[in-house]
Order: sequence, then C-alpha cells, then structure tokens
Amino acid sequence: MIAIGGDHAGYPLKEEIRAYLDANNIEYTDVGCYSPERFDYAISAQKACDKVVSGECDKAILICGTGVGISMAANKVKGIRACCCTDYFSAKYTRLHNDANVLCMGARVIGAGSALELVDVFLNTEFEGGRHQTRIDQITAIENGEKLY
Repeated sequence: MIAIGGDHAGYPLKEEIRAYLDANNIEYTDVGCYSPERFDYAISAQKACDKVVSGECDKAILICGTGVGISMAANKVKGIRACCCTDYFSAKYTRLHNDANVLCMGARVIGAGSALELVDVFLNTEFEGGRHQTRIDQITAIENGEKLY
C-alpha cells in the first residue's frame, strides 16, 4: 500500500499519479489535499509518513510546488528517508542505495510524464543492501541523536 499526498500546488499532479496507480492496480491511500484550494504541505507529509512508519503503507509519494518543502517536512518524521527527485537516475538510486521510503516531487518542476516514470522506478526498485546498509544505519543513528564522530 502506498500513501499519497500533497498541497494545493501538487494537487493536479497528485491526481495524475492516482490515475496511474489505479490503472496499474496499485493500492494507495490518499491523505489529501482533495482540491486546488490552499492547503499546507506539512499536514499531508506528516499524515503520509505516519502511515509509512506505522507499517500501514510501504512507501509514500508526496507532491508540492517544488518538492523541496514537502521533503523537508517528511524528513522530520522519525524513520522517514524522503528524497526530492526530478530525474530517473536519482529516483532509482535513492531506492537502490538509500532505501528511501518517500518520493517527493515538484509539480511546478516536472511534468506528468516524467513524474510517472519516477513513480514507476521508485515503486519497482528494491534496496540493494550490502555496503549501503551501513549508511542507512548511520542515518538512523543521527536520527536517534547519536554522534558518528
């Protein structure tokens, strides 16, 4: 199950992604917003990320105007590794090497066609593990207030 959310700027792209998920029989839960009326991205970021951390959802997709603000909000939730992506390579390698569990995108930065490619590669790329697990463990340590140095 995927959580999907965004703000008013991301609403049209979120609807395109929902249609893609529907067409591909990918289960999701929509945490808002539900119209192009003003809505703050931090609310939907927290809702979606809480679903990932609780295990209700495996991953989340978040959309705002640039993808930056919503990724900043998402990364404040303990256990979240969110990445703002605008290209295929970054979306693929954030899964392979960083085990990212949240994809953030900017509706004012990329078009629907590119966004759907990013969603596809993000959802279908597995974490490589191995040497990369050490870095994930370090990120978790920082998140827990530990010093790495």
